[in-house]
Amino acid sequence: MTVVEDDPEAARTVRRRSPRSSRQKRDRPERGITALRTALTAWLSRPLADFHLILAVCGLLTTIGIVMVLSASSVASYAPGDGSSVYAQFQKHMLFVVLGGVVFWIGLRMPLKRIRALASTGMVLGLGLLALVLTPLGTSVNGSQGWFVVGPLSLQPVEVAKVALALWGAHILVTKYNVLHQWRHLLVPVVPAALLMFALLMVQPDLGGTITLGVVLIALLWFAGAPKRLFAVILSGAVAGAVLLALIEPYRLARVMTFLNPGSDPQGKGLQATQALYALADGGLFGKGLGQGQSKWRYLPNVEHDFIFALLGEELGFVGCLAVIGLFGLLASVGLRIAMRNLDPWIRIVAGTLTAWLVAQAAINIGYVVSLLPVTGVTLPLISYGGTSLVVTMLLFGILANCARHEPEAVAALRTQGPGKFGTLLRLPAPDPYRPPAKRRTSSRGGSGRTGRPAARGARSNAAAERRRAAPEYGRRSTARGSGRGGTARGSATRGGSTRRGHR
Repeated sequence: MTVVEDDPEAARTVRRRSPRSSRQKRDRPERGITALRTALTAWLSRPLADFHLILAVCGLLTTIGIVMVLSASSVASYAPGDGSSVYAQFQKHMLFVVLGGVVFWIGLRMPLKRIRALASTGMVLGLGLLALVLTPLGTSVNGSQGWFVVGPLSLQPVEVAKVALALWGAHILVTKYNVLHQWRHLLVPVVPAALLMFALLMVQPDLGGTITLGVVLIALLWFAGAPKRLFAVILSGAVAGAVLLALIEPYRLARVMTFLNPGSDPQGKGLQATQALYALADGGLFGKGLGQGQSKWRYLPNVEHDFIFALLGEELGFVGCLAVIGLFGLLASVGLRIAMRNLDPWIRIVAGTLTAWLVAQAAINIGYVVSLLPVTGVTLPLISYGGTSLVVTMLLFGILANCARHEPEAVAALRTQGPGKFGTLLRLPAPDPYRPPAKRRTSSRGGSGRTGRPAARGARSNAAAERRRAAPEYGRRSTARGSGRGGTARGSATRGGSTRRGHR
């Protein structure tokens, strides 16, 4: 201090350096954020970034689901009278996880052309199963005859039907792309087939399956480029149909009234919604810890199925809920990115539709757990305890990962640099590059332009008249147009000479 006071030059030096050093300290966080953003952008620009992200999201959600099902099903599995193990439902869940892993590998390894070729067969199979489950071969579970039960295994046909509609609908819409501006080609046969599925589902009845199937249909039409006024019509019809269905069945009307006023019957119709909110509130910020939740002790019915998100919030807190929501948000971002980066229109529609299906199903489940939507009985993908739903969801992730490997940059990298670590481990073949179909000659007539759609009738007639005027006259040899009367005379002489030679 004495040196600074005695030396004015040193004091000025300290005053000069102090603001600069403080400015440098303020700039350090900004530089760190910029460096992180640059590194993240560079990693996302890698050819197989979307493929690795899909694998990571699927693995994390499956792991969280295994942990939460183990915690949620321990009480429900225990029965003192018959000596059942507390791990009975968890063991069955792990069996479905292993089966889902095999299905995931099949969806990832099977060529997408082969999957598209099997779409029509899958659609017929899905409709057949929906009709067959209504016969005595089907089994009623929780008031809905929508299951095939064979020993310890069960099959829910609606999950197969949703996959079939997504793949087959994309195939039909891509095949008829050039005429999709006409309503009859846009709606037929995709919408009638979906309506038939809706009718078969409502006979069961299965409201949750009908809602998710409607999401698949809307996503198909959206990513196919249907006009926006069509969605206004669909939304109006869906609202009218929901009101009608609620008025027909008393239990559906009770669900709606309970949603509007949860406190009217907290120990009856509103028990699940009320207890779910209590569980989320008890969790707080960081939760009570794994296995410490009280809602699974029969306070919250069906906690391992439809309301597992409430137990997750109770044991892992707001942070755990935010992590799960963030994973589904990442799935939405990556899935739409896969759809945009692909060139094949069928892959684009399929990737967008499957992403919308998974994210919308998660949003519906989380929405009614937090009392933003009426209870519909939709599972949380990869986290809820389930059989067919879990296996089908892992199949969808496998197809999405397969679509990610067919991005142009990913195809080039895999065919030049090799399959990589995951490709070698999973024995994945190199994807084929996209080759657009050969254009038909009739598609370019009439001035169709870049869109590939036929021009108006007047434009086609004008174009035909121009071609007739530009074409050489029938039977005339190749002579320069505009050669005058001499050219015409020579042409006449030629015709006359050929006629005389013909008579001879």
